[in-house]
Amino acid sequence: MRLRVLTVLAPLVLALTACDTPAEPEPPIACASGSVSGQGSSAQTNAVNAWIKAYQIACADAAVAYTSTGSGAGVRAFIEGTGDFAGTDTPLAATDLQRAGTRCGGPVVHLPLVIGPIALAYNVAGVGDLRLTPQTIAGIFSGTVTTWNDPAIAGDNPGTVLPATKIRTVHRSDGSGTTANFLRYLTAAAPSAWPHGSGSDWPLPAGDGLRGSHRVVAAIARTDGAIGYVESSYARVTDLPTVRVGTPDGSWAQATDEAAAQTIASAQVSDDLRLEIDYAAATAGAYPIVQVTYELVCRSKITPVTRSFLTYAAGRAGQQAAEQAGYAPLPPALQTRVTQAIATLG
Repeated sequence: MRLRVLTVLAPLVLALTACDTPAEPEPPIACASGSVSGQGSSAQTNAVNAWIKAYQIACADAAVAYTSTGSGAGVRAFIEGTGDFAGTDTPLAATDLQRAGTRCGGPVVHLPLVIGPIALAYNVAGVGDLRLTPQTIAGIFSGTVTTWNDPAIAGDNPGTVLPATKIRTVHRSDGSGTTANFLRYLTAAAPSAWPHGSGSDWPLPAGDGLRGSHRVVAAIARTDGAIGYVESSYARVTDLPTVRVGTPDGSWAQATDEAAAQTIASAQVSDDLRLEIDYAAATAGAYPIVQVTYELVCRSKITPVTRSFLTYAAGRAGQQAAEQAGYAPLPPALQTRVTQAIATLG
C-alpha cells in the first residue's frame, strides 16, 4: 500500500515542484556612466519616463533626460545636432534622412521601441459606448458630419440615444507623428471620404488645434461634444471613453494594447526596421489606428550610455515597463531584431 501511494504521489510532487520553479530572472541592466538626452514624440513620453526612472535607479552614474517636443521638433533638433536620440512617430522622409546622415557622418538607424493604438477619445454627455466606421470618422474630422445625432453616426450605433450636440473636433496644432499616422489611416481606410491627404500637419482650418497630446486630452475632457485623436495612454490617464472602430471584416475593434499588437504583428518589417502597416487588413479583433515610435540614433556615433539605455528599453524589462505605462510591448520577433540592431551600434 505504501509503495502504491508513493507511486501515485510522485508525479504530483514533481508537477508541484515544477510549478514552484522560479521564472528565469531578468538579467541585470548593463549600466554605463555618463549622460544621455533625447527629444521628440510626445506619444512615447510616458514610456520613456518609466524607462528613465528604472534605469537611473539601477545605474546611479548615469543621467537620462527626455523632452517631449513633438516628433517634428524632435527630428529638427536631432538633425541640427541636439541630443543623442530623437523620438519620431513616422520614419524620416528622404530629405530629412539625408540631412540626418550628414549630422551623423554616416547612416541613421530607426529603432522601433514604442507601439500602441491611437485612440479616438470623446466627451459626449450620455454616450458611454460609441462605434464609428472609417467613413464616419473621416466625415467628422472633415466637417461634413457636424452633430452627434447625424444619420451617419446613428447608423453606426443602432439603438443608441444620441444628442443633437454640436461636434467639436480637437487636433494637434504642432507637427505631430500622431497626426501623420491618423491621417495615413484615414487616407487608406476611407479615401473617398477623406480627400485631404496626409502629413504631420493638420490640413484643415476647422476644429480646435492644440500643441501636445496632453493639451488635446485636456480640451476633450472639458468640452461636451468633443472628439480628438491621442495616443491611448493619455485617454486612459484622463479616464476618457474611446471609440470602437469599424474594421473591414465587419467587427468593431477597441483601442487596446492587445488589439494594436495584432496589427503590428502583421506588419511588414523592412531590413532597416521600418514597419509597413496594412490598414485594410481584416484580422478579427485587430485595432487599425496604430503608431510606432522610432528612436533615431547615429549608427557609428553613439555613446556607451545611450546604447546601454536603449538596450534596456528594448529588452524584456523595458518592454514590461512600457506595457505598465499603457503601451503594447513589441512582438517577440521584432523585439529580437531591435535588440540585435542595438548591439551593432557604435
